[in-house]
Amino acid sequence: MFDMQVFFMLFSAILIVILFAGLSFLFNMIPIGLWISGLAAGINIKLSSLIGMRLRRTNVNIIIKAIIKGTKAGLDLSISQLESHYLSGGHVDNLVDALIAAHRANLDLSFERAAAIDLAGRDLLEAVRMSVNPKIIETPFISAVAINGIEVKVIARVTVRANISRLVGGAGEETIIARVGEGIVTTVGSSASHKDVLENPDKISQTVLAKGLDSGTAFEILSIDIADIDVGRNIGAELQIEQSEADKKIAQAKAEERRALAIAQEQEMRAKVVEAEAQRVQAESEVPSAIAEALRSGKMYVADYYDLKNKIADTKMREALSKIKNVDVKLNNIKLNNKGEQIKKNDDESSN
Repeated sequence: MFDMQVFFMLFSAILIVILFAGLSFLFNMIPIGLWISGLAAGINIKLSSLIGMRLRRTNVNIIIKAIIKGTKAGLDLSISQLESHYLSGGHVDNLVDALIAAHRANLDLSFERAAAIDLAGRDLLEAVRMSVNPKIIETPFISAVAINGIEVKVIARVTVRANISRLVGGAGEETIIARVGEGIVTTVGSSASHKDVLENPDKISQTVLAKGLDSGTAFEILSIDIADIDVGRNIGAELQIEQSEADKKIAQAKAEERRALAIAQEQEMRAKVVEAEAQRVQAESEVPSAIAEALRSGKMYVADYYDLKNKIADTKMREALSKIKNVDVKLNNIKLNNKGEQIKKNDDESSN
């Protein structure tokens, strides 16, 4: 009898554990709470669909809350669409919020396009908001140089609106800033003077807008406004100074080259003079031998030889006299200068 009671108690405990485990498994596989929430929102959700999502490891909580939110907002959504987007790596909650915002703003945004934009990595909700409420993009200081060489620094504010049809494959904000900067540089660079830009800053906006800079981007440019414009350096003058400095260095280098060439030519001429002097000395050394040979051969007589010696002596005497005369002339000039200075000094003393 005692054994039967123990067996019955053990059997009952096992049944209770199995029952609790079964109920726990059942409630885990079938989210009854979400199913009841769907029924309360007027959405017919099959239990088989919930079990299938559990088996496919889909976050049922996200899917059910998203479809309830979308249905209450008037969207025609299905669980299979949302689950497919979730399994593809999309942001279901953000997608539904963006569709609701587009629906409220009367924007033509289908589920397929919205899913493609979200899977492309774009912030879909932010793009829808930008379509309704345009965004202002401020450029950094853009430096441009007018024709007269004066630098002009410009900051522009670009008002853009998201173009949903070009969000997939369209360029982003960086491209808008780069194109606006290019337009500013072109406009300022084509101006004759920086004063023209300062007097008419709207000329920049008009020129840049006329270029159609938003083509191929995910935005539509509504307006371009000049927020700040400053005058910078005189780049033209700086470039001229640098060019003049470069020209001076080139001229100095060429002058140094010519000087080195002149020095080389001078050294070469000195070498030639030394060579000529050596040739002259050598020729003079051969004169006595030639005279002796002429005397021996009878082509020259002794009287002729002495006449030649007398002429050489007379020549040396004349050269010596001419040097002495030049010295006397210089001394006389010095005396005359001293005398003239003494007379001038005496005149100055008498006048005083």
